[in-house]
Amino acid sequence: MLIRLLRTCLRPYKKPLAALVLLQLLQTCATLYLPTLNAHIIDNGVVKGDTGYILAFGGVMIAISLVQVVCNIGAVYFGARTASALGRDVRASVFDRVQSFSAREVGHFGAPSLITRTTNDVQQVQTLVLMTFTLMVSAPIMCVGGIVLALGLDVPLSGVLVAVVPVLGICVTLIVRRLRPLFRSMQKRLDTVNRVLREQISGNRVIRAFVRDEYEKERFRKANADLTDMSLATGRLLALMFPMVMTVVNLSSIAVVWFGAHRIDSGGMQIGDLTAFLAYLMQIVMSVMMATFMFMMVPRAEVCAERIQEVLDTESSVVPPLAPVAELRRHGHLELRQAGFRYPGAEEAVLKGVDLVARPGEVTAVIGSTGSGKSTLLGLVPRLFDATEGEVLVGGVDVRTIDAALLAKTVGMVPQKPYLFAGTVASNLRYGNPDATDEELWHALEVAQAKDFVAELEGGLEAPVAQGGTNVSGGQRQRLAIARTLVQRPEIYLFDDSFSALDYATDAALRAALARETAEATVVIVAQRVATIRDADRIIVLDEGRVVGSGRHHELMADNETYREIVLSQLTEAEAA
Repeated sequence: MLIRLLRTCLRPYKKPLAALVLLQLLQTCATLYLPTLNAHIIDNGVVKGDTGYILAFGGVMIAISLVQVVCNIGAVYFGARTASALGRDVRASVFDRVQSFSAREVGHFGAPSLITRTTNDVQQVQTLVLMTFTLMVSAPIMCVGGIVLALGLDVPLSGVLVAVVPVLGICVTLIVRRLRPLFRSMQKRLDTVNRVLREQISGNRVIRAFVRDEYEKERFRKANADLTDMSLATGRLLALMFPMVMTVVNLSSIAVVWFGAHRIDSGGMQIGDLTAFLAYLMQIVMSVMMATFMFMMVPRAEVCAERIQEVLDTESSVVPPLAPVAELRRHGHLELRQAGFRYPGAEEAVLKGVDLVARPGEVTAVIGSTGSGKSTLLGLVPRLFDATEGEVLVGGVDVRTIDAALLAKTVGMVPQKPYLFAGTVASNLRYGNPDATDEELWHALEVAQAKDFVAELEGGLEAPVAQGGTNVSGGQRQRLAIARTLVQRPEIYLFDDSFSALDYATDAALRAALARETAEATVVIVAQRVATIRDADRIIVLDEGRVVGSGRHHELMADNETYREIVLSQLTEAEAA
């Protein structure tokens, strides 16, 4: 999976990679040539006392060393730029894929895991790529080149290499095989820490209200301790690698000096050749150590690549149309025909056989008990998720065939939990219409009964809004979300229990202003409060995902027991009448 990800993402960077490999080749060849020059200086200069020879070849060594330094700098430059570009591209790809997900896919992965995959997992892959470009490319060249040159110096002494390299390979392989499952567990536990931390930050008020500080501290302590334990287990295994490699290296150096001394004594090789052989042995071992260092990182990067690729390979259940409809025939007309929705693997459908028609100039209300599928029904219209059976028609056209931009322009939705983005009041209101004027923003705020409190804020429209709108109250957040949709001026308005945080006076004033503002538009309201929807042109009653009643308030009070129970749970008989 790691190879697949890298092959795909590095394809645009063939030229920098070719330059990097060339520079690493030159740098490694220069490094390999230096011990041979040093051997010549010892045998032909130092032993014979020829100062001119020493100076001449010393100058050559300096020149080669400069070439090595320049090539190394160039290789690191290209490697760092390419690795950074890779990280940027992978993060962008994951972000774009997540943006295409419906609520179903986001719920499957979970927000904490998606954040970890976009940040930490990508960073692990990027680090591996950087280390590969700066270390691993030269390691096999140095290893093979060192072995060839060592054989050229003395074949019998090279028998030490035959024993050393396989032993090092076996040691590294045994450790790497055990690292992979440990790194997978470590990334999952990192997800858990992110999830617990996210919950505690988001639910801080609830934690303090119920005085659950100690309980939450214990939850985080346990998640943190689990991650620490797994990290320590991985670290202990990694700690064995370098001592094991260094032990083999030192034993092989002793063997080379021992057998090399006998070879010199017998006249089979010169002192300079032994020095060069030791240098090549160290270069071979260093290349193996570089490979070892890389192998320490590969298991974790491979796990991270699998997690990234899992996101990239997940197709959204909301598929863009192949031939999108760019124009609607019946403006503002909304219809559901036997629409249903079932989550994958669920025993029961959330919605079953829902029929609904909403027309311009009418207010259609949807009411039902908790869990009856009201919010899911509204989510089918803007394609937060697609109906698994039946059809959802906007303007007489199935929403699955409408161009996404046209659907977003036609349908405006105020969700049950309104979300405001970090920025200003104006930037949030212009989210659906970037070209809206200040006059249009103030008008929308006036209709949404938010003009007074925004005018009192320091800066007015330019007043800062915290992430999630946490610096304003729940009622103010709902009114700003309603104003944001009014600025968009869609043909169909969907209000998903968008008045629940408002007091009765503000609710009444807002509904009266909305009635004037949306007189020619189609309005669908989901609400729990009967007072909010009792004057609607049509009320749809949902129960366990099915439509069990449809009509006006007085008709349903007379004929529908489910609606009557809901009403009488909130109002007296006289108030209901």
